[in-house]
Amino acid sequence: MTDSASGKHAETGLVNEAGQHDTELLRLFGDVGPLASAVPGYRSRDSQTEMARAIAHAITQASTLIAEAGTGTGKTFAYLVPALLWGGKTIISTGTKNLQDQLYLRDIPTVRKALNVPVTVALLKGRANYACHFHLERTLENGRLTSREDVGYLREIARFVKTTSSGDKAELARVPENALIWNLVTSTRESCLGAECHYYQDCFVMKARKEAQQADVVVVNHHLFFADVALKDTGVAELLPSANTVIFDEAHQLPDTATLFFGETVSTSHILELCRDALAEGLLHARDGADWPKVVAPVERAARDLRLTFPQDSVRLAAHQIAPSSPFFPALDLLKKELDGMMAILSAQAQRGETIELCRARAAALGAQLANWNPDPGSSKTTGEGDNERVQWIEAYASSLQLHQTPLSVAPIFSKQREGASRAWIFTSATLAVKNDFQHYAAQMGLSGELARSWPSPFDYEQQALLYVPKDMPQPNSPQYTDEVVDAALPVIMAAGGRAFLLCTTLRAVKKAGERLREEFDKRKLTYPLLVQGDAGRTELLDRFRAAGNAVLVGSQSFWEGVDVRGEALSVVVIDKLPFAPPDDPVLAARIAAMESRGLNGFMHHQLPEAIIALKQGAGRLIRDYKDRGVLMICDPRLVSKPYGRRIWQSLPPFRRTRELPTVIEFFAAPAGLDAPPDAAPVPGPDQEQDLTAPVEGASAVG
Repeated sequence: MTDSASGKHAETGLVNEAGQHDTELLRLFGDVGPLASAVPGYRSRDSQTEMARAIAHAITQASTLIAEAGTGTGKTFAYLVPALLWGGKTIISTGTKNLQDQLYLRDIPTVRKALNVPVTVALLKGRANYACHFHLERTLENGRLTSREDVGYLREIARFVKTTSSGDKAELARVPENALIWNLVTSTRESCLGAECHYYQDCFVMKARKEAQQADVVVVNHHLFFADVALKDTGVAELLPSANTVIFDEAHQLPDTATLFFGETVSTSHILELCRDALAEGLLHARDGADWPKVVAPVERAARDLRLTFPQDSVRLAAHQIAPSSPFFPALDLLKKELDGMMAILSAQAQRGETIELCRARAAALGAQLANWNPDPGSSKTTGEGDNERVQWIEAYASSLQLHQTPLSVAPIFSKQREGASRAWIFTSATLAVKNDFQHYAAQMGLSGELARSWPSPFDYEQQALLYVPKDMPQPNSPQYTDEVVDAALPVIMAAGGRAFLLCTTLRAVKKAGERLREEFDKRKLTYPLLVQGDAGRTELLDRFRAAGNAVLVGSQSFWEGVDVRGEALSVVVIDKLPFAPPDDPVLAARIAAMESRGLNGFMHHQLPEAIIALKQGAGRLIRDYKDRGVLMICDPRLVSKPYGRRIWQSLPPFRRTRELPTVIEFFAAPAGLDAPPDAAPVPGPDQEQDLTAPVEGASAVG
C-alpha cells in the first residue's frame, strides 16, 4: 500500500470516527438524553453541543483548540463529556483550588454517573495543602506556638491526621485554610525529607501522587501545573508524559500564572526564616558544632539592612531604575557574602542531622538565587537574551524586600513544554478574545497558528440587561473620581434595592468607596447590608451577600472573576474604571519597551487587550442565568471619549445601552420579562462598525 493510500484510509477513518462522535454527542446533550436525566433544570444548548464536538475533534486529532465560551454555555460539561469518553489519560487544570474541588466533588461525578463510564479520578494539589506527619510531630514536640488559638488548631490537626485518608487541609473545616499553624505542619519542597523520612510510606503527598499516576482523569490547578514545569516538584512532571489530553479551564489566567512560576523570587523574609530554622536545628542537633547565634546573626543583620536601603513602605522599581550610588548594591553583595559564610558552617555540620542538611540545601538554593540577581547598576533594562530575556526588579514591603526576575514572555518557555509526544491541548474560558480576535492570547501562550473558536452565550442580553455609562464623569485620574463614582452609583443602587457589586481597580478605591457608601447609607437611612473587602474573607463576604438578598459589596480584583451569584441578589455591577494595569509596573514597562523595539504599539497590542479581557470578566458577574436581569454600569468616560472605546464595548456581550439614569430606573421598575425600555439602544454586532456615540432612532445612545 502506498503512503498516499494509507493516508487516505486513515483520513477516512478519522472522518467516520468524528461522525460517530457527533451523533453520540447530539444524543448525550439532547433534551431527553442522559445529561437531562441527571441534571435538574437541564436544557439543551446548541453552543454547548457544538463546543463539545470541537473538543472531541481536537482529542481525536491530538491537536490544539482555543475555545471561548460565553457565560451560560456550560463549558465544563462541554469538555468533560468528550474527555471522559475519548480523552484517554486526561489532566484537567483549573484556575483555583475551589474550582478544582468543585470539579472533583460535583461536576465529574455528575457526568460520570450520567454517562455510566468507569473512569477513575484523582485530585492532586500542591504539597502545602497536605498535612505532613514529620512536621506535625516536630511541632507537637517543640511546642513553639504563640497563641491559644494555634494550640487548639494543632490539636484538631493531630486528630484529623489519624482519621483522614487524604490529609487535604480543605477537609478540616474547623481550621481555616489560611491559619498560620498550617505552615508548621506542612512541608515545602526544601523542607521535605523525601524517601529518607520515616513517615514516607504514610505520606499524604506521595499517596496523592500515586493515585494520580493510576487515575484516568487527574484534576490539578494552574499554580500546581506551572510550579511543576518550573520546579519538577508537584507530580505533574510524572503525569504529563502519559497524558493523552490536557485541558486548561479558566485559561485566561495562564499567562499570569506561567509568568509567576517561570520567574524567580527571593525575599529577605525567606532568608530570615532560614536563619530562624538554622538556629533551632543547630542548637538541637549540633550544639557543640558552632556558636549558632553568632553564625546566623550577621546574615539576619545583612537581610534587614538590605530592606532598609529603601526607607519607603511600598516600592516597585526595575533594577535599572535603582541609582548606581544606592546603598542597595553594596548591601546585596554583603548579604551574599554572609549567607555563603553561614552555608559553610551548615555544610560542615550537615551530617549531624537531616534537618541541618535541609537548612544547608535551602541556604544553597537562596545563595544561587541571589547570585542570579546580579544587575549591572544603571545599565541594561533586561537580562538574558532571546527566549530567556528577563526583567529584574524589586518590591519593598513594610518588613521585607523581594528580588524578582520575570520573563518578558512565557510563549517560548511554554512552547517547549508542549513539544514531544502528540496530545490534545484544550484552552477554554469565557474571556480569551478581543472582539472575536484571539491573536493577543495566542501570542502570549505561544499558540500561533492553532485553531481558535468562540461560542456565544445563550442568554438574551438585549432583554436581560443594560449597559449604563453615566454622563459628566471626570477623568479617572481626578482626585475626586471615587467620590463621583459613588455619587453616580447611589441612585442606581437605590433603584435596584441594593443587590449590587461595586468593583474597583485599586484597594485604595475600595476603602474610599466603602467609607463614602457607609456615610451615605447612614445619612439616607438605607438599610442595605454593606460588605467591604478586607472586613472578612472573600468566601464569607460572598456567603453573606447571597444570604442577605439586598446587600452591597465593594471589592477589587478578587471579586472580578470566579464569582457566581445567581438570581436577584446581584442585579447591578458597577465598575469604577477600565482595568488598565498600572503604568509604573516594571514588568509591564519592560514588555512595552520590548514590543515597541519591534515596531509594535505597546498600548494597542498589550495594555488594551489585557484591559478588555479583565473587563469582560468583571462584566460576566452580572448575568449568570436565563432569568437574571441587571445593569452593568461602567463609570469610566474613556469608554465613549477615546477612539479605542468602541473596541472595548464591542468586545462585551450585546447589552442594550443607555446614558440616561431615568432609563435605568425604569428598567428596575419594569416587571421581569418585559421588553427593555424603549430608549435603550441595541448594541451593533461585532461586524457592524456603528459608532457608540451615534444617535439611534428612537433611542438614547451611549455618548
